[in-house]
Amino acid sequence: MRWTAERMDQLERAVREGLRVALSRRGSEFIVVAKRITSVAQRDALVGRVPMTNEDRTFILDELDGFSILDA
Repeated sequence: MRWTAERMDQLERAVREGLRVALSRRGSEFIVVAKRITSVAQRDALVGRVPMTNEDRTFILDELDGFSILDA
């Protein structure tokens, strides 16, 4: 997935507003509540809370195949 400024803005808005985000990575889809954008080993990452387990998961952005904002 190519990370344009517009796509990063969408992700940052999701973090600011605590929106749900659907992330796809290697054929799997994850639904998380966006918590923060951070760095992991000098790579941008999204930290999201999985609503069913209430655990935080970290997703490296350049490993994602795609994402969509579920709340508008």
